[in-house]
Amino acid sequence: MADNSTLVSETGRSLLADSSVLDSKIIETSKENVFRAAVLDVDEEMPQIETRVVLVQEAGKREELLKALEEIKVPYIKTDTIEELGDADSPEFETIFVVSDFQAPIFTNLCKADCRVIGPPVVLHCAQKGEALPFSCRPLYCASMLNLVLCFTGFRKKDELVKLVTLVHHMGGIIRRDFSSKVTHLVANSTHGDKFRIAVSLGIPIVKAEWIYKAWEKRNEIDFCAADDDFRNQFKVPPFQDCMLSFLGFSDDEKANMEEMTEMQGGHYLPVGDERCTHLVVEESTVKDLPFEPLKKLYVVKQEWFWGSIQMDARAGESMYLFEKSESPDFKKSVSLLSLSTPNSNRKRRRLKETLAQLTRETDMSPFPPRKRPSAEHSLSLGSLLDISNTPESSTANGETPKSCTRPSKNSTPLPLKQSARWQVAKELYQTESNYVDILTTIIQLFQVPLEKEGQLGGPILAQEEIKTIFGSIPDILDVHTKIKEDLEDLMINWTESKSIGDIILKYSKDLLKTYPPFVNFFEMSKETITRCEKQKPRFHAFLKINQAKPECGRQSLAELLIRPVQRLPSVALLLNDIKKHTAEENPDKVTLERAIESLKEVMTHINEDKRKTEAQRQFFDVVYEVDGCPANLLSSHRSLVQRLETVALGDDLCDRGEQVTLFLFNDCLEIARKRHKVIGAFKSPHGHTRPPASLKHVVLMPLSQIKKVLDIRETEDCQKAFALVVRPPTELNNKLLSFQMTTEDPCKEDWLKMLCRHVANTICKADAENLIYVADPDSVEVNTKDMDSTLSRASRAIKKTSKKVTRAFSFSKTPKRALRRALMSHSATEGRSPSSATEGYIGSRMSSTSSLAGVPSPSLVSLPSIFERRSHTLSRSTTHLI
Repeated sequence: MADNSTLVSETGRSLLADSSVLDSKIIETSKENVFRAAVLDVDEEMPQIETRVVLVQEAGKREELLKALEEIKVPYIKTDTIEELGDADSPEFETIFVVSDFQAPIFTNLCKADCRVIGPPVVLHCAQKGEALPFSCRPLYCASMLNLVLCFTGFRKKDELVKLVTLVHHMGGIIRRDFSSKVTHLVANSTHGDKFRIAVSLGIPIVKAEWIYKAWEKRNEIDFCAADDDFRNQFKVPPFQDCMLSFLGFSDDEKANMEEMTEMQGGHYLPVGDERCTHLVVEESTVKDLPFEPLKKLYVVKQEWFWGSIQMDARAGESMYLFEKSESPDFKKSVSLLSLSTPNSNRKRRRLKETLAQLTRETDMSPFPPRKRPSAEHSLSLGSLLDISNTPESSTANGETPKSCTRPSKNSTPLPLKQSARWQVAKELYQTESNYVDILTTIIQLFQVPLEKEGQLGGPILAQEEIKTIFGSIPDILDVHTKIKEDLEDLMINWTESKSIGDIILKYSKDLLKTYPPFVNFFEMSKETITRCEKQKPRFHAFLKINQAKPECGRQSLAELLIRPVQRLPSVALLLNDIKKHTAEENPDKVTLERAIESLKEVMTHINEDKRKTEAQRQFFDVVYEVDGCPANLLSSHRSLVQRLETVALGDDLCDRGEQVTLFLFNDCLEIARKRHKVIGAFKSPHGHTRPPASLKHVVLMPLSQIKKVLDIRETEDCQKAFALVVRPPTELNNKLLSFQMTTEDPCKEDWLKMLCRHVANTICKADAENLIYVADPDSVEVNTKDMDSTLSRASRAIKKTSKKVTRAFSFSKTPKRALRRALMSHSATEGRSPSSATEGYIGSRMSSTSSLAGVPSPSLVSLPSIFERRSHTLSRSTTHLI
């Protein structure tokens, strides 16, 4: 059956008619039948009508259909033609025809005969759900659009609309001619019209006609639903479909960004003045007048329309965002009053002049006059940096009394004309605290609350986990500082020199200690989340553009506003120090201020310490996620990561020579991991965040107490940046030599070896860390780095790895683990070792078991005599190989 061919509708029935009329008639008929059945005599028996299924042509050859009909206990027969079924119109049976091809001639004949026709997916769906076969007045092929109510707009070709309506009916959908609240999806061929506007305002999904065609292609999938979000979002109508945009008054970077966003959202951009342009987006803060007379069909809109359309994922109405000249409404009203033809009356003229003068004064006076730069007013006060423009508190000039401080109070006393220096600094503390509370309120009301709001147009902009990561404990911080602001305001209203400012800070010091660490510790993660979401989610980028342009933000980004809590406590401490300087020695607040400053320092110290611990924990988890098979006992509360070092193995003990090895030095152990040869797929968390796959493979976790000596191998022409560790695992009789070559410049080899020895000495409780370092010649330990980067060496390593894989794959003499353990225990008993120690050796060492069975020295077992007690002696190493 061809999927894209035109379907023929039933004759005598208009598919463009509102299907709700027919549905209502069916409901009314069913109600009448129920009413008539209720009034019938109980003793009178109704004739029973049996339902039977007729499998037509190909449908009768499908075994899964026969099993499904047996499960729902419906009798069936098979036929190739309708003529073979003589009793098709028998009143004793309710016949349902199952047809696999809704384009076959037999399907057309059944529709003309007004028979009930369904598709195989309907039968399979009912059997899967355990439901009876549905009653449908129209042919029903599948249930992928069941319970969906669709409305169409913008379609001019009748043939195309007939085809779409037919497909929707075949998939169980309902069509409405007029738009109503019952409509679940709007199929749009244009972004113009009332239906489109209503759908946008109600948040109803708007999709292309391709959505119906693609759903029909999946008609044979039993569990498929056309309303699935992931499937439907592929065919949503983009905000700027059929739009030609031009941009005026923007910088080159902003213009390039907006042009890129336009194409991403289904639109096109043209140069300013092009007659094909449908929308001219204007930067209202820089453009005062248009350079040309716009055409009547051209929408001249503010940039808020552009970003608002992207945010709500649909084209916004232009009438709310039309660009006008930047003249105040009051001023334009006064001009219109003057332009009226009024009688030549002196009294009316005088009134008009007074009205104009008053309105002009009101227009010139801004409630938020521009401030001087804070650095010019208070160059030594970090607290003044927290002031932002466009806030009521910022309107007070330096030296003036705030409005809140001039409110009458019962206990207030008249303030002298000249205030003390202590009062001046206290006023600055109150002003900055008030501005800080306004900033926190702006963050919550302008950003957090809209993002958390349910029922957003176009769905949630961010996930709840991302919102929590960005804003953290901002609401708790706001609650604490709102109380501090109220106490400071009451103090300034009822000001006396003996009033204690330090008591206010001490009163809330515990609350500050609870609220600030959670936010400051994860501030970097908050910024990273904002940056990542802004790049990956255009709707969030548009949301930030709209809100950051509002005057409440003072032209600051969300990330710049969120840094204020990090800066607030240090600035308060500086202001308290300044107040203390201007406080007399005999004033009781002198001692209280010192205690308040100390409490703030304790809070900041706790924050720094907590942040350090948090960063250490993050480093821990980074190691765990990066190293595949990392031991669980690596995570410990007393353990911290000291240094990471990239190296290359120079021996064959832990892994193959030349393999990339990463050393993670902790304060009490050394994690050794090699680079993975084959990286598995990325891990996806339940919240949808994809973590990169583990790039390293765990080799061994070695306590630093096992490191007996650290060898600093001399630099020669054939040996560069090499060092070695002499270790003795508890399950080994002899020492082992592990040699490496550093591949990074930072840290240098000398600093790395000193750092390693210092932590080894701390672990084994020795004070002479320098005595753990021994200098050795490369020849004495058989170490060289000359061929590590050569092509021949790389090819040799690759051949060696392949040989190992082939040997393991075709080995017919693999020793069972139980036999290996028994042989190891018996071999250890002949050497005087206990069975328990042998078992520990088998479990603890992955390299020594086979060499012990062979009874010959392994290259990993190095005999290190007492000649290492003097640095001038050399090291001998066994060269015997296991065959």
